[in-house]
Amino acid sequence: MAETGASPLDPTPQAHSPLARAERFVWLTARVLEQRLFAHHFRGRDADPVETALDAYRNEDGGYGHGLEPDLRGPLSQPLHTAHALHVLDSLGRCTGRRAEQVCRYLTSVSTADGALPAIHPSQRGYPTAPFVPVVDDPPSELLATGPVVGLLHRNEVWHAWLFRATEFCWQAVESLEKSHPYEIEAAVAFLDSAPDRPRAQAAAERLGRVVRGQRLAALDPADLGAYPVAPGYAPGEHHFPHDYARTPHSLARAWFTDEEMERSLDHLAAEQREDGGWPIRWRQWAPAPALEARPMVTIAALRTLQAYGRPVG
Repeated sequence: MAETGASPLDPTPQAHSPLARAERFVWLTARVLEQRLFAHHFRGRDADPVETALDAYRNEDGGYGHGLEPDLRGPLSQPLHTAHALHVLDSLGRCTGRRAEQVCRYLTSVSTADGALPAIHPSQRGYPTAPFVPVVDDPPSELLATGPVVGLLHRNEVWHAWLFRATEFCWQAVESLEKSHPYEIEAAVAFLDSAPDRPRAQAAAERLGRVVRGQRLAALDPADLGAYPVAPGYAPGEHHFPHDYARTPHSLARAWFTDEEMERSLDHLAAEQREDGGWPIRWRQWAPAPALEARPMVTIAALRTLQAYGRPVG
């Protein structure tokens, strides 16, 4: 534990903080990538070891595979794996240069006819895959897969030919959303928060906020979850909260919620930390390994959200 700060067994009050408890959980359960991400984000360690760990998931085609996104197993590159890799690189400030060029080349190779991304490329067939992400021969374009990727690339001022049609797809998909579900809304927010046309993004976000509130897609009162429906196909109790949409105070989705609603949401997030120090996953669990690998990812995300809102974690 010498390289990551005080030992979780240290009897000082700080050793019992949410951060210290989460650190122990990460060291007990996480992959090398999440161990190094934790050390980077919360213990001030260098980003190079994180990028080295991420390279283990990279393929020669410029995409990422090997179970980087735990619900997709197997070695081949997939859009969801590659989106996860971009998120890691963005958190390191390294989503630029030759690496971004290689990723865009891969994205071009797996795009649909309209220039966007499918959730799952058919090459996944034959490898273990979560039952809620079915593999089909001719998958459609999905905002769920395309929005976060396009948003991250714009956020890092990456310019590539692939982005032109993919960006237009995102605009059309976001501005035509009427009835939706939480993960699709989160993907739309990921796009809008970094879309270059800020007035257009602001207008689209305001409309989406009305959709979220009108369809009760955010549980505004964690003490009365029965008042909020769970989207079809989601796990029982798989609610989404204001902090799931507005992961930082700077997100356009923050304007959808009152200060009181956001405070309740963050209180609920903080209280979700389990006895073992980790945060739970709320989606359907279909195999032990994906669930075990996902919890450290969710734990790091929870801590970063709490920190972004100025909540003390230790």
